[in-house]
Amino acid sequence: MRTTTIPERDQTEARETLDRLEREFTSESRFSARGPGRAVVMARGLSRTYGKGDAAVHALRDVDIDITEGRLTAIMGPSGSGKSTLMHILAGLDQPTGGRVSIDDVEITRLKEKKLTQLRRDKIGFIFQSFNLLATLTADENIVLPLSLARRKADEAWRRTVIEAVGLQDRLTHRPAELSGGQQQRVAVARALITRPAVLFADEPTGNLDSRTGGEVLDLLRRSVDEFGQTVIMVTHDANAASIADRVVFLKDGRIELDEDRMTRDAIYDTIKNLEVTR
Repeated sequence: MRTTTIPERDQTEARETLDRLEREFTSESRFSARGPGRAVVMARGLSRTYGKGDAAVHALRDVDIDITEGRLTAIMGPSGSGKSTLMHILAGLDQPTGGRVSIDDVEITRLKEKKLTQLRRDKIGFIFQSFNLLATLTADENIVLPLSLARRKADEAWRRTVIEAVGLQDRLTHRPAELSGGQQQRVAVARALITRPAVLFADEPTGNLDSRTGGEVLDLLRRSVDEFGQTVIMVTHDANAASIADRVVFLKDGRIELDEDRMTRDAIYDTIKNLEVTR
């Protein structure tokens, strides 16, 4: 039987090619892997100081936090605890005085403004207390606005899924002024989900809603996690809202004071009350 001898130079090139492909495959797998336990948002040593000297206010002090994919995390704390500052920095809306933040394996604290804007558009969804809808656009146009700005076409199957999930099938041609507060927030939820973001930030999403309508919006956020695998970070002062979360993080004086898995409304209320008393 005749054997074929491969020249040593070709063997070396083959080994180098295989090594390169293995490195690329390993790197791609690591950065694209999506599964339980993966931290989609990571922050290390976050600090944020406003002002200087005696007038300095330390809103955050050396905060480390990982946000696990496919879970709803509530951030709570007394007034002035730093919860809103933490959310703004994690979302790339503010820069820390020190420390770093990564979203979906991209460090955002070193990005130039143009790249940061693109990352927020592609990787992040936002739901605000004040809805922030464009008055001249219909509900449907507001929902697909992030895709329109990115000059991307909507995946029609996903668009229908999102619209059905928020129950807006018969309100798509209405403008914000023709919608109730709850319907406007539903549009905001759909807009945040339409790009399938790596993480969705909700800033007091029920703050302008009555209890019944607020409960419906919370149900939508919970469903987005359970049915679509969405990662949600919600800043809230409402113990009832935080009780739907998989995890509740309590801040006090710019530091993480307590980090717990799912809690009841009464337990959350008592924790906040104790934090306020011991300030």
